[in-house]
Amino acid sequence: MHLREKTLFILTLVFAAGFINGCKMVPAVSSDGFADYKNDKIAYTGRIGMQGPEAAELYWSGTSVKINFDGTSVKAWLQDETGDNYYNVIIDGDSLHLLRPDTTRRAYTLTYNLPEGKHTLELFKRTEYDRGKTLFYGFDLGSGTALLPPPPPKARKLEFYGNSITAGYAVEDTSGKDRPDSTYTNNYLSYAALTARHFDAAYTCICKSGIGIMISWFPTVMPDIYDRLNPSEPNSTWNFTKYTPDVVVINLLQNDSWLVNMPENAEFKRVFGSTPPQPDDIVKAYGRFVASVREKYPEAQIICMLGNMDITKAGSPWPGYVQQAVDALQDDSIYTLVVPYKNTPGHPDIREQQQLADHLIRFIDKNIVW
Repeated sequence: MHLREKTLFILTLVFAAGFINGCKMVPAVSSDGFADYKNDKIAYTGRIGMQGPEAAELYWSGTSVKINFDGTSVKAWLQDETGDNYYNVIIDGDSLHLLRPDTTRRAYTLTYNLPEGKHTLELFKRTEYDRGKTLFYGFDLGSGTALLPPPPPKARKLEFYGNSITAGYAVEDTSGKDRPDSTYTNNYLSYAALTARHFDAAYTCICKSGIGIMISWFPTVMPDIYDRLNPSEPNSTWNFTKYTPDVVVINLLQNDSWLVNMPENAEFKRVFGSTPPQPDDIVKAYGRFVASVREKYPEAQIICMLGNMDITKAGSPWPGYVQQAVDALQDDSIYTLVVPYKNTPGHPDIREQQQLADHLIRFIDKNIVW
């Protein structure tokens, strides 16, 4: 069933938290206890900050927190930086609820009318890092509810670098207007997440709507942030030894392909002055980024993907630029995949994201041994 056709509602706030008489309140502990964010039965996916004394920090699209439990009642203690992040609440593999944490530290009920027994629960961040980070303090377990061992590590690992297509921007906006309201963005329905679920693979997604390799709609480009833990902090460095993907998918340049032809754009003037980049400049810039990813992951197989917006429209030179860059790298484990132009306005909708996933899945099945 289409996710937006399901009953989506903001989950009820059940406990307040904050400061009373200058004293910090701690989460209420149920009869079976409070499992803080460092509990070894909690599984995390993606680049998540774990340095804080009280909470994990969730920044990137597609990051998630998952548990197995026996019982019926689970609440999550959360605090959002802006109140504009959305999470899918996935119970027993079915994404049923939409959660929007606010800016106050609170507990949110995640489970409703569950039958007694064993269940899985996942909080999946569907929105982008420009909406701010979310603090996750832990789970409050209801009476008779107990955590079970975490899901075993996935045998396969995927990592994606992309723009709005990979983020799932406006994927649920059925109006066709590409509305920027974050309720319509859902990374869970992006081709990247769909592909990861198809292969039952671990999933990391480094993406930002509007971003490019040479130029973006804002000052930051992907080479600036690809190696960050917290994408909003220039001094926040990701430790690449913590996660080594088998396959890396790079789907970028869509924004570059527009902006290099906009000499009046402020970012064009800042980056290029009055002279647009030549094809050789584009090829070299793309090649440098792919080489930087290869340096981080010497053994990974890398798929340089384009599509399915107008960058792959008939007559576009950009697939050729990517192929030239890949050829110059002379690396048999770096591939190109060009997905045909979807020939519709705006960003990919749910159907078009599935088409992207289908192309990528077929390509991986044909070319990748993992």
